[in-house]
Amino acid sequence: MRLTVEATLAYHMPEPADVLLAIEAAPMEEQRLIEDALTVSGVGPLRTVPGDDGIGRRTWTRAEGAFLAEYRGTFDVERAPEPLIGLAVTPLPELPAPVIPYIWPSRFCQSDRFVAFVAREFGHLEGGAAVDAMARWIGDNIDYRIGCSDGTTSAVDSFVARQGVCRDFSHVMAAFVRAADIPARLVSAYAWQLDPPDFHAVVDVWLGGRWRLVDASGLAPVEGLVRIAVGRDATDISFMTIFGAAQLRDQRVRVTRTDP
Repeated sequence: MRLTVEATLAYHMPEPADVLLAIEAAPMEEQRLIEDALTVSGVGPLRTVPGDDGIGRRTWTRAEGAFLAEYRGTFDVERAPEPLIGLAVTPLPELPAPVIPYIWPSRFCQSDRFVAFVAREFGHLEGGAAVDAMARWIGDNIDYRIGCSDGTTSAVDSFVARQGVCRDFSHVMAAFVRAADIPARLVSAYAWQLDPPDFHAVVDVWLGGRWRLVDASGLAPVEGLVRIAVGRDATDISFMTIFGAAQLRDQRVRVTRTDP
């Protein structure tokens, strides 16, 4: 399907601040770039750097006063939904080097805290069947509730509270998967049919020799996701990191299907 993604970020910076943006969708084999453009006003020079694992890119700038970033991109997304059940786990010594960091705990995905729980709940399952069961457990046992968490909420916090938003669902999912010695990374994405429209967080799981998208929240179909960035947890995939003070004026995301 052809998807057009749009994002608008309007802020006021009372003092000079460095800003790191990650709102440009990433050209990839399964999401082919047709055209895109990023415009940023009210700032100093822009400097781009590659994203983690070579996926997408980030843009540095310095801002003061009114700040406006606008992005629009059109992508042909070719990703059919596929069952996880039956997909094999890669033995740890055979993992590709770039995948290895995603088997370890991180700041918001404390997988070492979930080893006993995961073994008890999912230890009778293997590979993709275990991952599928983890996603279903999270969907059944954690409530989606806007405003119940913040930028300091971890997978352990969300697991105990049994509530969260997409960021929290993805942290718990990644922590469960890593606790089973399966690589998992967080993904920021534009999501077709997400209601209300916003930046979305999902998980990539390494199964069958490649990354597979999993949305434990069930809020959007994976065939309509357009990856932006990947990383260990939400710290690495933030759409905007401000090193200083800022006041939000407007933030909008829109994803539309525009098949020719």
